[in-house]
Amino acid sequence: MGLIVFAALMRLAPHPWNFTPVAAMALFGGAALKRPLFAFGVPLAALAASDLVLNSWLVGNALAPPNPWVYGSFVLIGLMGFGLGHSRRIGTLAAASLGGSVLFFVLTNFGVWSAGLLYPRTMAGLAACYTAALPFFANTVAGDLFWNAVLFGGFYAVSRVAGGSTLSATRA
Repeated sequence: MGLIVFAALMRLAPHPWNFTPVAAMALFGGAALKRPLFAFGVPLAALAASDLVLNSWLVGNALAPPNPWVYGSFVLIGLMGFGLGHSRRIGTLAAASLGGSVLFFVLTNFGVWSAGLLYPRTMAGLAACYTAALPFFANTVAGDLFWNAVLFGGFYAVSRVAGGSTLSATRA
């Protein structure tokens, strides 16, 4: 519950666009949490809780339907976390973090384009959609790298102090 509240609050607190811990929670959850229900449930619950507030403010409807492209991207990032297996090398984690950022960028902007509301459903429209999203991508990458360092690094530090247990032991 603490992670859900934290992630929801971080989405609501003032921050640069897309600099939130939700994708990092999905990757970390997939890598660290024993049960898939928690691995996927924690980031999706944080997203849903903060969406209620954000939709009230921005759309005027707290119960606006969730964006399947956004939620689906976090499920796929969680699956990437499961795919990490026992690897906890910095390079592997950085690559997974960047992969999650790219996945989120590609899927969510494809969703924006495919809705046909902002861009024509042509190759030129798709290119325009991705081009317009590039400034947000920089923040996504920076936020994902930062929050993954906090989560994985924090867990590593705590596990060393607590007697040397490893992240992979949490999945046993």
